[in-house]
Amino acid sequence: MSAASPDRDPDGGEGISGELTVRTVAMPADANAGGDIFGGWVLSQMDIAAGIAAAERAQGRTATVGIEAMSFLRPVHVGDVLCVYTRIARVGRTSITVAVEAWVRRQLSSERLKVTEGIFTFVALESSGRKRPVPPLPGTGTA
Repeated sequence: MSAASPDRDPDGGEGISGELTVRTVAMPADANAGGDIFGGWVLSQMDIAAGIAAAERAQGRTATVGIEAMSFLRPVHVGDVLCVYTRIARVGRTSITVAVEAWVRRQLSSERLKVTEGIFTFVALESSGRKRPVPPLPGTGTA
């Protein structure tokens, strides 16, 4: 049996998809009574990463309006390096959908494991908080 590639899901899934947007270390303060990291902490890191990707694409302020298809695949442990990858999945008139994957590099290991994935939807906002159109990509004329 061959060792898993450091950038592949060892359960046979696809490799890492998207751009590395956030990387942080899971700390003891983020753990539950069982010693695993709270799912809410992982979710917040994913929302931060998705928000960065959405704001860059929207060229301005955005807000999370939905999270769907969230799957927690494996626990995150204290000391794991959490890497969150984002990919713009869809751009609507005022909304942006971001596919998000969270992977960990286990402490003292180069092995990477996918731990969570989800789809986050954002709306582009004016400074007043009202919806606004997502601008076209520079040089394309299309959203």
